[in-house]
Amino acid sequence: MLRPTHGASSCRRRVIAWRSCLLSLLLAAAAGEVPVAAQTIETVGARALGMGGAFVAVADDSSATWWNPAALAAGPFLDVALGWTATAADESLPAARNGTWSFALATPPFGVSFYRFRTTDIRPFPTDPPSADREDRQEGVGVRSLSVSQFGVTVLHSLLTGVHVGSTVKYVRGTARTAAIAGTEASLLTIPDLLDSGDDLSGGDSEGTVDVDAGILVVAGAIRAGAVVRNLREPVFDGIRLARQVRVGAAFEGEAAATLPVTVSLDADLLRYDAGTGERRVVAIGGEHWLVRRRLAVRGGARFNTVGANDRAVTAGTSVSPRAGLFVDAYIGHGGDAGDTGWGVAARVSF
Repeated sequence: MLRPTHGASSCRRRVIAWRSCLLSLLLAAAAGEVPVAAQTIETVGARALGMGGAFVAVADDSSATWWNPAALAAGPFLDVALGWTATAADESLPAARNGTWSFALATPPFGVSFYRFRTTDIRPFPTDPPSADREDRQEGVGVRSLSVSQFGVTVLHSLLTGVHVGSTVKYVRGTARTAAIAGTEASLLTIPDLLDSGDDLSGGDSEGTVDVDAGILVVAGAIRAGAVVRNLREPVFDGIRLARQVRVGAAFEGEAAATLPVTVSLDADLLRYDAGTGERRVVAIGGEHWLVRRRLAVRGGARFNTVGANDRAVTAGTSVSPRAGLFVDAYIGHGGDAGDTGWGVAARVSF
């Protein structure tokens, strides 16, 4: 019986060591190869999200500091809001989970805001390189978590009667964390468990930068039209980039036309961008109806991702005013791309 020689045994050990090294490199590369993060515009504002995210031309409360800075010009004398929004994980990969705290104060022509969000996403990747005689490959997952705090100052200016421009200059500080989980370990964990592991990641270097959002709003009677550019400078945190977003919107206000107090709106993204779980270019529609002398509102909406696989989401929301000037806003959403199913609530004072 032939026995392996010392040279053959040494060669086998080198092959195993080389294979382990290659696997480690693949894991490390896959954890950080995607250069963008899943901060979509549909992240802030219970009113806006209850209308499906069709809010660029509607934004007449302090969430305009996020949705369209120019829309502060058509808002109340004072609006202050504190809110929380969250999304649930999808049951298939890629998957994402987001949570956002928001505070905004607007008193035209100025506004200040603070937003803190955390987004965690996971996506599969092959842990074994392809070969000529092997088509099946073990799948691992890359896990990323990005925590961002944003402090902004909004200033607006009226160019003509009914034509307003505004910008939010914001200091953005973010911490990015990445990890890779090999296929054997990943197969033992559920998607919520994998997202929990991303939330629990530690370390990472915090980086800060200045960025700008800019918007325009045109109001002509009951017709409103607007546009916003967000993340103009596309800040990068340890290789993870917040993608630039360009959205336009139009709305009809029945109350301004002396009809029913109903608002209908339409938004559309002009650019496609990678949101961590896939590309997005959204069209959104929404409506809002105030009842009982503006003490109760109901709203609903839908959005369609025109470049994604899971391309539909529906939303519903309400506002209750227990006393004049005090509002509680809430919304729920279901469907669409990973990160579209969720809920939110906000307390708002508006005069």
